[in-house]
Amino acid sequence: MCPDLSQKIQFNNSFFFKTTPLKTSILFFVLSIFLVSCNDNKSKDVVVVDQEDTVLDEELRAIIATKKLTGDPSTGRTLPDIESPKAQLGMKLFFTKSLGGDFDAACVTCHHPMLGGGDDLALPIGTDAEVDNLLGPGRLHKTNGEHFDGGPTVPRNSPTTFNIAFWDNCLFHDGRVESLGKTPKMGGNDNLGIRTPDVLFEENDSSAGINLVEAQARFPVTSNEEMKNFGNFDGTSNAEVRQNLEQRLGDYGDPLGGKLITNYWLAEFKEGFAAPDGTAEELITFDNIANAIGEYESSQVFVETPWKAYVHGDDSAISDVAKRGAKLFFNTADDGGANCSSCHSGDFFTDEGFYVIGMAQIGRGKGDGEHGTEDFGRFRETQDEKDKYAFRTPSLLNVTATGPWGHAGGSATLEHAIRTHSDPQAALDNYDFSQLTSNIQTVDMVVNTQRAIDKQLANRADGVASIEDISLTDTEVAELLAFLETLTDPCVEDRECLSKWIPDENDTDPDALRLIAIDGEGNYL
Repeated sequence: MCPDLSQKIQFNNSFFFKTTPLKTSILFFVLSIFLVSCNDNKSKDVVVVDQEDTVLDEELRAIIATKKLTGDPSTGRTLPDIESPKAQLGMKLFFTKSLGGDFDAACVTCHHPMLGGGDDLALPIGTDAEVDNLLGPGRLHKTNGEHFDGGPTVPRNSPTTFNIAFWDNCLFHDGRVESLGKTPKMGGNDNLGIRTPDVLFEENDSSAGINLVEAQARFPVTSNEEMKNFGNFDGTSNAEVRQNLEQRLGDYGDPLGGKLITNYWLAEFKEGFAAPDGTAEELITFDNIANAIGEYESSQVFVETPWKAYVHGDDSAISDVAKRGAKLFFNTADDGGANCSSCHSGDFFTDEGFYVIGMAQIGRGKGDGEHGTEDFGRFRETQDEKDKYAFRTPSLLNVTATGPWGHAGGSATLEHAIRTHSDPQAALDNYDFSQLTSNIQTVDMVVNTQRAIDKQLANRADGVASIEDISLTDTEVAELLAFLETLTDPCVEDRECLSKWIPDENDTDPDALRLIAIDGEGNYL
């Protein structure tokens, strides 16, 4: 008679714990003999255990333990609920074109939930689009728009708003909104100050708001290409733009561009800020507008990933290919890995640092360099030479849904982004321009990108923290891609799941200027 092993052949239980690969191999050999010898033909049950899978899980779980990963960056944070009155107000503000200087752009123009919290474009077109409500591929700059050249007007890729509340150090590709305290898990809300473009580098902006997300919400409205445009507010300062917008929504003062024809914003602000007796002048301020938008953006928490399920103990949550990709991702080059986690670290998969990578520099650029087509990145903020062409390490949560990739969107596929990190020179030498839409400006792309690669090499020679070139086989690239796919929450690709963050006909439209988005085929997003 054979003993019942049904409960003991579970290697995460106490019967076989802390096995090494050698011990596991011996164990399986002995166990296989034992099971065969015990087969008296009275039972047809067969115990099948994959030794290689078990060893792979053991190795990966050891890495997880060493790096103290939990799979959930939301742990220990206070985050708003999308159903809260303030987040609901923020959603309506996020979708209204009344915050656009010329009423033709909204926050959602470049950050739609159905487009990965971005716009699914390499580079955005904010104001002066041919069709205001057409978002994503097919959105074009109209021919009579300011500085028309046929291509996109914003020089950097739209960063996703998904999980924006998890950033503790800075926001934007160049970190121009920055926590001075950088306290973990606080998102800038540590009473140590926030620096913004309204003040000098490393100075505190007393008007920034309570956290990084609220602080960044103050700036898209001040950009001519993003929301401000070149009409009603042209020539105005940041402070003047915000003052005109609060007066426009508050129906007081004499805002440039006139007042709204339809305006029920006061009732919305009374509910959102729980102030039934508040006046428009008291409630409808730009500080409150930014606060509510920040609350909405911070509610976009999408962390229920297959990787999280695996970290929490479900061995079947991700494939063996993805597990091998995870080992590559987390292990150093000396351990046979790609060392990705040296920068893409922690549960949020970023160290929030700035590095010169050499991603393709396409688009108009930021006015830097001899021809104005370069983008000096973090250097624009710090004036530190080592920061020239350096950009913030992006989070990799939901990365499969947030392309194109790179500070200028120069990688149309994740595979291309991986290969660029692995060998930027080879990526430039073999760059496939057909991956870009035909209207994107590329006139100085090769020379500008080469300068960034040369800067990376110079930084490395000077001992500046830099990523290392890693030789990857096609199989290893495929394994890394499989792992990255496990970092996406299925909700971000599900219209029904995302519906809570997209207003519909049941939600009030306080000014009848809601941007009701369509794609290039005319379908509602």
